[in-house]
Amino acid sequence: MYFRILLTFIFSIIIFTGCSQKYEDQNIDYRNNNTQNTLQQRYLNMLKNNNYVLNKKYVDFNKAQQTDLNSALIEFYKDWSGVKYEYGGNSKSGIDCSSFIQKAYEDNFSIVLPRTTDSQANAGMQIDKSQLEMGDLVFFKTSSSSNHVGIYLENGKFMHASTSIGVTISYLDNVYFDKYYWKAQRIIY
Repeated sequence: MYFRILLTFIFSIIIFTGCSQKYEDQNIDYRNNNTQNTLQQRYLNMLKNNNYVLNKKYVDFNKAQQTDLNSALIEFYKDWSGVKYEYGGNSKSGIDCSSFIQKAYEDNFSIVLPRTTDSQANAGMQIDKSQLEMGDLVFFKTSSSSNHVGIYLENGKFMHASTSIGVTISYLDNVYFDKYYWKAQRIIY
């Protein structure tokens, strides 16, 4: 039994570290070609160079070539904007922050992220706040036993499922989020 747990733990570490060795503002126009090209290029480079696998699911390279990643992420937000927050929820009748992130990555990038915020905080590669680019995950320690996650957009904004107002866009330098900012993880690199 202990051997099985140890193997599972080692396998998880290999998957999540193998590639990493080396309030609110609605109606924002995010169709900036420079941002789109940066995110799309990072995504294509990741696919070409790393044979990226997360949770045993390969990213579909052909799908990535045909997708305008920037627009897809913003369209995803528009589709979910205003959906109420529900702890443990994973549908348009109510969704929590980690499920929102999981759905965004699977629907837009064909990447299956773990279900919980704590597990998502270990996916990809940790980056400095000053290095944030569209598509990076931002994490907040809101209490000693609770974390929150969102997807960075640009210009200090991120989308997330807020416990108070549902799926929305907020600023990182908002007093609340600035106080509880924890770290950022890059999934697409």
